[in-house]
Amino acid sequence: MKKIVISLGGSVLVPSLESNNISRYVSVLKNIAESCRIFIVVGGGGEARRYIGVARDLGAGEATADELGIMVTRLNASLLIAGLGDAAYPRVAENYTEAREFAQTKKIVVMGGITPAQTTDAVSAVLAESVGADLLINATSVNGIYSADPKKDAGAVKHERLTPQELLDIITGSRMNAGANIVLDIVAGKVIERSGIPLLVLDGRDPENLYRAIVEGACTGTIVSKESSNPLLP
Repeated sequence: MKKIVISLGGSVLVPSLESNNISRYVSVLKNIAESCRIFIVVGGGGEARRYIGVARDLGAGEATADELGIMVTRLNASLLIAGLGDAAYPRVAENYTEAREFAQTKKIVVMGGITPAQTTDAVSAVLAESVGADLLINATSVNGIYSADPKKDAGAVKHERLTPQELLDIITGSRMNAGANIVLDIVAGKVIERSGIPLLVLDGRDPENLYRAIVEGACTGTIVSKESSNPLLP
């Protein structure tokens, strides 16, 4: 059975507490879990950035802001676990050892952030390496990796496929401050390069994109892989 790690952006899962997408994701994740072993790392999204912004206004340093952000990711993870019910391990994994231990129950494992100055994408990449994942998926608010930020540059070009080195070339220079909102950070990129685990970046605003990629092998995003074959196929 394939092992898949999903980096689930807070901005797509919990854009706000009042208008969250948890119920939509729950049904899709339960269906996927019937054929795959799933690990999910949940981001902080807008709620985390709001806390971080207030902390900075109060004079808090970046380490404190990071710790607040981690707390919010774990709150979001707890909400997802509550929605998944018996399909998920009932506790948020707080480190990679716990994630591996929880996975022995064959339930969906959910975690948030772990370490200050490390994004949830970096956590996902290290987790994928730690559990020997077959695929890492970044479900985010854009439909792939572009040559520039498509929300700011109308001329940005979407990449259908990249090598890990090409990915690093794109993300080099990304800022690493608390709450940074980038497609993927350089730490995650370097872990992907060294591990050789394929990455798929897709539009997570529609949970069905996740189902189509994992269960049906249909790619609507960007694949990052050293190999030319389609990592989505059985």
